Amino acid sequence: MADNLVNSVQRNYAAVAASALSGDHAGVRAVAEAFGYSAEELSSISAEANMGLSCGNPTAFASLKPGETVLDLGCGGGLDVFLAARRVGHTGKAIGVDMTPEMIERARKNAVRQGLTNAEFQLAPIDHLPVADDSVDCIISNCVINLAPDKPAVFREMFRALKPGGRVAISDIALKKPLPREIAASMMAYIGCIAGAIGIADYERGLRNAGFQAVHIVDTHKDLGAYALVENQTACCSPAMASSGELPRVETCAAATDSVHQALADLLAKYDVNEFAASVQVYALKS
Repeated sequence: MADNLVNSVQRNYAAVAASALSGDHAGVRAVAEAFGYSAEELSSISAEANMGLSCGNPTAFASLKPGETVLDLGCGGGLDVFLAARRVGHTGKAIGVDMTPEMIERARKNAVRQGLTNAEFQLAPIDHLPVADDSVDCIISNCVINLAPDKPAVFREMFRALKPGGRVAISDIALKKPLPREIAASMMAYIGCIAGAIGIADYERGLRNAGFQAVHIVDTHKDLGAYALVENQTACCSPAMASSGELPRVETCAAATDSVHQALADLLAKYDVNEFAASVQVYALKS
């Protein structure tokens, strides 16, 4: 079952990585802004790093300092890695890890576009992190741990990778109450970051069991309905210019063909997911 989940997540997020979704589209920008990114932050990075997949802005509360090493779990196109790289400066390092080759390829291309030399990207699952023990000052992540089938393994790897005194600053989806059976059993709801989420109390317990202290999980009360903005956006669906005498050619809308956003749109059309799930900020320390 876990292998099927991983394969489905990897396949669907590979399709997002290969799509034309980017911060150049109004709906994608609107999702990022709804979950806490400023217009200035979004304009400071490559538009291709933002695909409307965030549920928060972990760099905004990670208190990053120059010279630190930051590890981003499930980095996607590199959005948070690039913001972190600027905060830690040339004496620091921001490392992105993702299990989807297409995402890593997209992130590396974005890094080249931006000329960032202190950002790097590694292909690996987040329950087997490609970093040494006690080597990271801060771990960030954005709407990814909910997708991991073995969350205790992820929490143990986080604890292993952090230096003593290191910290966690994560944005994720967690449950406020049990999901309806239809959502809980849906593969597309899992891919859409809802069905794989665990309860807030379970999240805190899992981190403490891994060895973390000062665990604190905050419901941001952000509207998860914001994901519908990608489905409703029209910038990537406008007719392309045609030669004289030809009918306009309608471009395929990336949001209409990528199943991650379609899964979210379907959920949002049928349920008020805010009743069951929350965008949360997760804090923890390794003493």
